[in-house]
Amino acid sequence: MNPMTVKALVAGLGADLRGELLPDRRVTTIERDSRSVSDGDVFIAIRGEQFDGHAFVDAAREQGAVAAIVARDWADANGRPDRFPLLVVDDTITALQRLARTVRLARGDGLTVVGITGSVGKTSTKEVVAAVLSGRFRTYRSPGNLNNEIGLPLSLLEVDRREQVAVLEMGGAYAHGELTLLADIARPRVAVVTNVYPVHLERMGTIEAIAQTKAELVRALGQDGIAVLNGDDPRVRAMASETSARVITYGLGPENDVWADGVESDGLKGIRFRLHLDGDRYQIKVPLIGGHAVQLALAAFAVGHGLGLHISEMLPGFDNQDVQVRLLIMAGPNGSQVIDDTYNASPPSVLSALGLLSELRATRTIAVLGDMRELGELTEEEHRVVGRRAVEVADLVVTFGDLARIIAEEVTSVAMTQGGPRTAVRSFAESERQALVTFLQTELGEGDIVLLKGSRGLMMETIVSAITHPTPGNDRDPEPRP
Repeated sequence: MNPMTVKALVAGLGADLRGELLPDRRVTTIERDSRSVSDGDVFIAIRGEQFDGHAFVDAAREQGAVAAIVARDWADANGRPDRFPLLVVDDTITALQRLARTVRLARGDGLTVVGITGSVGKTSTKEVVAAVLSGRFRTYRSPGNLNNEIGLPLSLLEVDRREQVAVLEMGGAYAHGELTLLADIARPRVAVVTNVYPVHLERMGTIEAIAQTKAELVRALGQDGIAVLNGDDPRVRAMASETSARVITYGLGPENDVWADGVESDGLKGIRFRLHLDGDRYQIKVPLIGGHAVQLALAAFAVGHGLGLHISEMLPGFDNQDVQVRLLIMAGPNGSQVIDDTYNASPPSVLSALGLLSELRATRTIAVLGDMRELGELTEEEHRVVGRRAVEVADLVVTFGDLARIIAEEVTSVAMTQGGPRTAVRSFAESERQALVTFLQTELGEGDIVLLKGSRGLMMETIVSAITHPTPGNDRDPEPRP
């Protein structure tokens, strides 16, 4: 956060100050995790579904916090301002949003906000767009996937006054109105919508409802805004009619404003394609991997083009190592290699990851696939779709979790109808995490490539951690199959 006096902080929050805190004292950080508090920080107590941050006010004080932002009901019942200054508000989340909105409005046109939403690929798109824009602008990107009603305001408060562009992931879109709220806080000039898929269907009910929530970001743009839409997704393309902003579509067909053809994969070395941009054609090679990589690059080119960058300014951004934020290639047991794509899983992202696996030359290709959650009535069907694709790609399919057993069933069924089990199958329940680790440690061998992917709740990154170690300078680079 840019340095702010206590007086300005109190005004921005709409808070009452209880206790002694010099009004001209400057604060640089608002921290919601008491374990991360440093000397001089202000701790904000957030109430969530599983915890109440007010329980950690004393811990924050002991860590060196100079004050805490707390809810009025808690302060009235528990506050000790003689021991620890309190900034008292009716609701801490609402106050945080108010502060972020005030700070954002103060920047006005001096800060261009690029908001990115979609069912799949928000964080990866954010990283690539930010890397591309850094060719001309001082660019901030929100850390991790801080995209909700708490994370986005905290991200905005981190934007330095010297930065010209902020690229922010916006909204898991779990509810109608979420993106409208976030857009009111961040005031984006550019809105990017990557796709609409039946992700979080259990919460939203229908894919049409999901599309409506994503469109909120586009509707929030003014006439001077830019809507960057995935033209290959009909639900996203239809959002062009819901905004008065300039629309730029991207995709793999000539009906888009920014498009690509002649796509070729170099496996783990990246992709090549012919880019069509503003009437010109360019032969492009970028070090992005995975089936979704072309869409990531096209979204970034579209944003850069919309903001006036030349291709020569955009290309150097792809050399930034941060653009590969999800897919990590690591050394595994016994000379194997591990593709860590465990951050989350939806049908499109799993199929994309399996597509990458199909491009690689290896002694064996192995897919360790976990549950795909929150798919509602599509749960069984989508797991079976993944199972059918896994048969085509993997020599061994290992499933993890109760839902993922459907994948195993489909693999076995398809393999038998094809005359025999070319693809071997093993299944592990979620409670058998250590057994899965032991199996992989003994099963993987020289030349094997294993992909791990599953829903966030499975915490499959712990499995990756148990079987791998980083491999800087690794010279065993799998090649695409001819």
